[in-house]
Amino acid sequence: MASISLQSITKRFGDVTAVDAMQLDIVDGEFFVLLGPSGAGKTTTLRLIAGLEAPEAGRVLMNGEDVTSNAPAQRDCAFVFQQYSLYPHLTVFDNMAFPLRAPMRRLAEAEIRARVERVAAMLHIESKLQRKSTALSGGEMQRVAIGRALVREPRVYLMDEPLSSLDAGLREELRVELKRLQRSSGATVVYVTHDQVEATTLADRIAILEHGRIQQIGTPLQIYDQPQTLEVAQRLGSPAVNILPASWFAGWADPRATHVAIRPEDVVLAAGDGAQSYSVIEYSLVKHLVVAEHMGIEVRARTMLDEGLVPGAKVRLSFPPERCMFFDATGRRLAA
Repeated sequence: MASISLQSITKRFGDVTAVDAMQLDIVDGEFFVLLGPSGAGKTTTLRLIAGLEAPEAGRVLMNGEDVTSNAPAQRDCAFVFQQYSLYPHLTVFDNMAFPLRAPMRRLAEAEIRARVERVAAMLHIESKLQRKSTALSGGEMQRVAIGRALVREPRVYLMDEPLSSLDAGLREELRVELKRLQRSSGATVVYVTHDQVEATTLADRIAILEHGRIQQIGTPLQIYDQPQTLEVAQRLGSPAVNILPASWFAGWADPRATHVAIRPEDVVLAAGDGAQSYSVIEYSLVKHLVVAEHMGIEVRARTMLDEGLVPGAKVRLSFPPERCMFFDATGRRLAA
């Protein structure tokens, strides 16, 4: 497998800077996730690693070797796209075998058959090998697309939202399968998604991207517990983090703070009216989620209750200082 290093990589499309002086190091055998909204530069970063785009500035290194000027075929990366991109006139077997029959890496037919059958068994599609790809379900087609990459046994797997077009059940099933396969093979995977559940369940480390720049890199727990900016704090968490005005915390909040963030599971709720009471908007028994309002601002609290709350009921909320995160006017995190 391979380590990857992007050194001050920049890519522009006309007046738009898709990737802006990016510095990124991915270690050999890591499952690394690029997380961000549409237009953040995630797919462009993958394409720069693969050699499908050429940077205006900076270098791409694999295992310490400069591959910036290398053609895609020389980099030995397997790309899994969001759309399946299968050949409709070929069987599942021939779709998966296709990269092994390419002139640059053609293998003996016996080796091709062994690899395809082994990967098909791992993906639970061994009974579909003689079917045309058009006779498969969406989940099966995506397994074939992933399998076509796996049989290659490349240095790096690049995956561009491969599960986003599947229904929730299939996404969950394939997430588990992908992580299991990566752990067993020790593969280096760079995975693009805008889905925080995919990111936090799959990643060894996550890079949060906004406007072509990396905002923060860390393990899922580090990103969730120690966000360095307000944007990063809002990127992970369901329900979303509460963003409250610093004026609510006058007397003990950092005087430089303009916003205070606290996760819903850290908000402490008590029934009854009081000087700082909140009016319940909704309560979900399934999610154990209370949404309440004070001075026109909604606050979400995740808590187990002995009995339900009705809209309009009054509750008291408190915010433990040790669980509050303070941010200045620029959105940067302040020391606790």
